[in-house]
Amino acid sequence: MKLYKIGEMARLTNVSPRTIDYYTKMGLIEPEKRSDTNYRLYSDETLTRLKRIESMKREKYTLEEIKANLTLWTKVSQDEIVTDKLTALQLHLQQLQKEVQEIRPILDKLKPSQLKNFNKVLTPHTAACIEALLLLLGKSPFS
Repeated sequence: MKLYKIGEMARLTNVSPRTIDYYTKMGLIEPEKRSDTNYRLYSDETLTRLKRIESMKREKYTLEEIKANLTLWTKVSQDEIVTDKLTALQLHLQQLQKEVQEIRPILDKLKPSQLKNFNKVLTPHTAACIEALLLLLGKSPFS
């Protein structure tokens, strides 16, 4: 197993050593072990987790939200591949929610006949997804 010092992690992830230190103190990441000279050493799994954290930060999650999500996903599975997929799905869902919120004013302006035609043009999966997202957002879909 390859282990990385903070400086190596910083170069590989384009995150400052100070940020890595802060994430460690917050409990977002943990060193795998310490070297004989007391350096913190991080694993490939931590490298993946750090990339996931940075991805979620770009999507405007707060560090507290990121920590809560990572904790929940760890309870679901210790497998980094599973938690990585969960992160990707959550980020994708958030993007879809933004897009639905952007399209909603346009849909509200359509006449009922136009809405029905719009619904017919969509694939069933797309219509179902939009409908589910609108329901999650508390809106009435395609009425």
